[in-house]
Amino acid sequence: MTSHANNMPLEYKTQQSQMNILGFWVFLGAEIVLFSTLFASYFVLEHNTAGGPTGQDIFILKDVLIETFLLLTSSFTCGLAIHSMRSHHKTGLMVWTIVTLLLGAGFLYMEINEFIHYVHEGASIQTSGFTAAFFTLLGTHGAHVTFGIFWISLLLIQLARRGITEKTASKFFIASLYWHFLDVVWIFIFTFVYLKGMVM
Repeated sequence: MTSHANNMPLEYKTQQSQMNILGFWVFLGAEIVLFSTLFASYFVLEHNTAGGPTGQDIFILKDVLIETFLLLTSSFTCGLAIHSMRSHHKTGLMVWTIVTLLLGAGFLYMEINEFIHYVHEGASIQTSGFTAAFFTLLGTHGAHVTFGIFWISLLLIQLARRGITEKTASKFFIASLYWHFLDVVWIFIFTFVYLKGMVM
């Protein structure tokens, strides 16, 4: 039994950590329901432009590709951070986590500029059903990314003070699940909102 416990990843070492991780998977299930509802609303309203701009009119592929590159790269660096954590490499965990946060901040910067561009093109949240659904879906995802940046920043402070322990490892692993989930949601947004909207 002890040998089995020693072979487990650090974040699963205690029963409390295991329960916390399981509970977070349940939370992600609720998040899937939330985003599924937002996607469904978007698909219903995407053709309701009320004479306003369509996705073809306002979407800029280059900017969306940059956002996608930033967020997907942040998922990779997040994985490197967890690998460092499991190797008990505190500096590596901190460095890769900071890189992840910087990439996430770059994504948010690009997205905010994108929204400003849309508003200048006459596509605000009040313009049509399409823009209302679009801004609600993208805004909810962006708000989640913003929350993730603040949350993980607080974890970095804990890490600096306490080092890599079973408790901090569990917290970082849970935060990584959250971050990877947001990347998966973005892949769906990129595919079914942007790419689909550009060819319709």
